Amino acid sequence: MVVFAKAALALLACVLCCYAPTPSSAAAADFLRCLSASVPSQLVFTPGSPSFTSVLASSVRNPRFLTLGTVRPLCVVAAANASHVQAAVLCGRRHGVRLRVRSGGHDYEGLSYRSVRPEEFAVVDLAGLRDVRVDRAAAAAWVGSGATVGELYYAVAAADPQLAFPAGVCPIIGVGGHFSGGGIGMMMRKHGLSVDNVLDATLVDASGRMLDRKAMGEDLFWAIRGGGGGSFGVVLSWKVRLVRVPPRVTAFTIQKTVAQGAIDAVTKWQTLAPALPEELTIRVIIQNQQARFQSLYLGTCDQLLPVMSSRFPELGMSRADCREMSWLQSALYINTGSTGQPLEALLNRTTSLSTFTKNKSDYVKQAITRESWQKIFPWFNGPSAGLIILEPHGGQVSRIADGDTPYPHRSSVLYNIQHIAFWSGDGTAATTWINGFYSFMGQFVTKDPRAAYVNYRDLDIGQNAVVGGVTSYDSGRVWGEKYFGAANLKRLAITKGKTDPGDYFRNEQSVPPLVPNK
Repeated sequence: MVVFAKAALALLACVLCCYAPTPSSAAAADFLRCLSASVPSQLVFTPGSPSFTSVLASSVRNPRFLTLGTVRPLCVVAAANASHVQAAVLCGRRHGVRLRVRSGGHDYEGLSYRSVRPEEFAVVDLAGLRDVRVDRAAAAAWVGSGATVGELYYAVAAADPQLAFPAGVCPIIGVGGHFSGGGIGMMMRKHGLSVDNVLDATLVDASGRMLDRKAMGEDLFWAIRGGGGGSFGVVLSWKVRLVRVPPRVTAFTIQKTVAQGAIDAVTKWQTLAPALPEELTIRVIIQNQQARFQSLYLGTCDQLLPVMSSRFPELGMSRADCREMSWLQSALYINTGSTGQPLEALLNRTTSLSTFTKNKSDYVKQAITRESWQKIFPWFNGPSAGLIILEPHGGQVSRIADGDTPYPHRSSVLYNIQHIAFWSGDGTAATTWINGFYSFMGQFVTKDPRAAYVNYRDLDIGQNAVVGGVTSYDSGRVWGEKYFGAANLKRLAITKGKTDPGDYFRNEQSVPPLVPNK
């Protein structure tokens, strides 16, 4: 990751400080006074605070949401313990100030720290709640929502190198947001999604109560494991089941151009990858009209080579492609493509604010034909073209029923697609590219609804409307059924209606409350 340049920070400070809001209502001022009675002043950063700029920007991963037009919070509460979160909720409820909750700030639409529409709100930043406590004997761990995936990986491996946890590729993702949406990763075919391995959680609800799994009940525990962040309360920590990994795993990266057979390889990959042994995950990154096949195998090169030569000879994999290493080393290698970095790089929480991004997602249930891939690849030619990442399902992630967690994209899914556009400066060409490509891909992916992954949030697919002081269920269905499916969305909304009927925890894509007719 790139550390902020001093000049960029100075410019950012100028922009934020010049445009940071001040309390504009008596309610907002009362909220801040209420906070001061329960939260130490050094943990509450208002626009007048010298550190407001750096604290607000500390977890921002996309500078699209650090522009002059971005609606910013009244303050950032850097919670150091559960009582600070409870105080923020109680003060917010009492004085009509809503909260947005940030764990890692990686969310693609920035809803954890900004509002699309004018609104007075505060941010509760959980970065201080990042302890990881590993129980080797029980093969379990408690992890704070403010920890990053990289910090979780590092702590688990430090306790036992043959223990691991199935989660995402990017180490700076906050655990709280990642788990709340499902948690796709390189071991999901063997061990399921992150949420399939969550055993317990602690949560502060809309009444300010701190609840564990037993106290919150199974409906709410079901909802927070994949129902998206920002809807049901503030999850402070998660108890997770750890998984066993061998002492050595094997990774490889093989790149193919169109001339080298990239189209044929991707065409075959679609049905092969979900059916391979569960210990083997091969994802594909398509960029610059090339396909990069990136793999993790929970075993040795000697074990992997016969599988690849018999099942996927099109890649032409050889022993020279193998990178044998510990599982923790593989987590860093798959993210960076390098074997030379120290493992402590997984603990780095900083990132660059020089690149703007826009993301979308899809799911594929029927393999795309070779002829169609011949039409898709030319989209990745030119300076404004982005990339796509194809991640295979199958194995354990597909054996779990669609309704067992809010994440419904299970048995019938071959793979999901993440669309990414990136730019610096004027983003017109890049956003035109991703919008055009997403529209073009509609003919090849799921329909009615066109499914999407909630952790790749995309406000283009729909936003909530507030009617009578609460989010309209009809408006929530527009985007919600794409993320969760109709049955899961309804169950989420009923749970929301029971636990937060006043819709206190609300954002542009929060689950609407639904109270069934008696």
